[in-house]
Amino acid sequence: MDIKQTGMILNTERFDACVAFYRDLFELPLQFEKQEGDFRLACLDFGGSYLMIETGGWAQPAGKPIEGGAVKLRFNVSDLDAALAKVRAYGIDARIESHPWGSTINLFDPDGNRVGIRDGGRFGQAQ
Repeated sequence: MDIKQTGMILNTERFDACVAFYRDLFELPLQFEKQEGDFRLACLDFGGSYLMIETGGWAQPAGKPIEGGAVKLRFNVSDLDAALAKVRAYGIDARIESHPWGSTINLFDPDGNRVGIRDGGRFGQAQ
């Protein structure tokens, strides 16, 4: 199989809020947008891959459980404290959680999809 690019499609109910969340908080550049009737999509650069946000999903803003949203988007960062400051400045009450395998910030996007920010310095190292 000759894979040209990888990507993920995230169907959302709160489309505009989700696009703004990933574009503004994580600074994912917008590649293109499209609208056909009620259907909308926005394609964001996702570290060489893409995150395509589309309409047609369902929101549970307080957070979807793993059983209702098995995928979790993960962003590995070089400075977790700086990431926490940016998350809080965006208006999200979050904290750093420390584990034997690393530290993370766990939050939800406007549709309640699970999002993690991880200390990228220890990622992939033996635990």
